Amino acid sequence: MLARPPRPRSRASRIAADDAGRRGERIAGWWLRLKGWRILGRRVRTKAGEVDLIARRGNIVAFVEVKTRATAADLDHAIDERRLARVAAAAELLAPTYAEGCDIRIDVILLAPRTPPRHIENAWIGY
Repeated sequence: MLARPPRPRSRASRIAADDAGRRGERIAGWWLRLKGWRILGRRVRTKAGEVDLIARRGNIVAFVEVKTRATAADLDHAIDERRLARVAAAAELLAPTYAEGCDIRIDVILLAPRTPPRHIENAWIGY
């Protein structure tokens, strides 16, 4: 039996998903600042893709992918190699502007209601 193609999302569901993503990025930014990071950029777009947050602490610049899900269980499947590869490609283009002379890394912050943020440092290394 052939699988049905995914149903197109309604305009309302796309707007709700975008709102949840922006809210998650704000929370992740606050959380990073509490941990001593300075936010250099938000939703920075390149021809290779978008980086949700660019943050610096000391000599490290992190290009951060933020994923928000409805439940903590859904976080285990929120990030994949394809998504990280896009962030890494965008980070390569942005590094001369945001990370001159600094160490860089790709991080992921996973968010779900009633759970603390899960910060995965150097997430690209794991793939």
